Amino acid sequence: MRIPRVFTHQALTPNTCLALAESQSHYLNKVLRMKTGRALILFNGEGGEFGAEIIDVHKKHIDVLINDFFPENRESTLELELAIGVSRGERMDWVLQKATELGVTKITPLITERTEVKLTGERAEKKMEHWQQIIVSACEQCQRNLLPKLSEPKIYSDWISQCDAELKFVLHHRDSKGLPKNETAKSVALLIGPEGGLNEDEIASAIDRRFSPLTLGPRVLRTETAPVAAISLVQYLWGDF
Repeated sequence: MRIPRVFTHQALTPNTCLALAESQSHYLNKVLRMKTGRALILFNGEGGEFGAEIIDVHKKHIDVLINDFFPENRESTLELELAIGVSRGERMDWVLQKATELGVTKITPLITERTEVKLTGERAEKKMEHWQQIIVSACEQCQRNLLPKLSEPKIYSDWISQCDAELKFVLHHRDSKGLPKNETAKSVALLIGPEGGLNEDEIASAIDRRFSPLTLGPRVLRTETAPVAAISLVQYLWGDF
C-alpha cells in the first residue's frame, strides 16, 4: 500500500513528536482508517520530506513521530510560469491541479476582457484559499515537496508589462508558429486566455511586449486542455520530461 503524503504548515524536525491539525487527522483517521504504527510522509513546502509514524490516534488529532529527513524535491530545472485567464467552475481547479502535477513553478490568475468570474473582497480570499488547497492536494499526490507559487489575481495589462521570463509565449490558435526547438531557456512564461481566449487587442499587446504567438495545432483546444498541452511541450523541450 502506498504511504500517504501529508502537507502541514508546521515546522518539521527529525526525532520530535507532532500533533497534526484536525483536518489532516480527520482524513487519516476517518477516511484512510490509519492506526497506530502506520507510516506517513510529511512535508511543509520548505523543501524535502520527512518519514513519520503514527504514535497515537485521538478524536480530533493524531500524534506522529518525525523520523528521517529526505532532501528530494522532484522539481523541474525550468522556471515555468503559467499565466491564465480565470475560468468559471471547475475548469480553473482542473488547470491548477494539472499544472502543479506537470511541474509549473508559478501560477498567476489573470483578469482579462473575457474573464467572467468576479474576484473582489471576501470572494477573492475564499477563492485563493480554495485554489491553494488544490495545489497542496496535487503536491501530495504527485510527490512534489515545493509548492508552486500561487500569485494574487492580476490585471492582464499589469502582468504582461512585468513578465521578465527568457522566453514568453501567448497561445493564439490562428497563428502558425510552434515552439522554437533550437532555443535554450532557463525560464519560460505561458500566457493563456479564459473561455473564449484572449481578444485581438490583448494578443497584439502581448506581441508588442515580445511574447511569441504559439499554436498547438489545427484544432481549437478547450481552456482547460490548452495549458496541459503547452506545459507538456515546454517541459519536453526545456524542462525535465
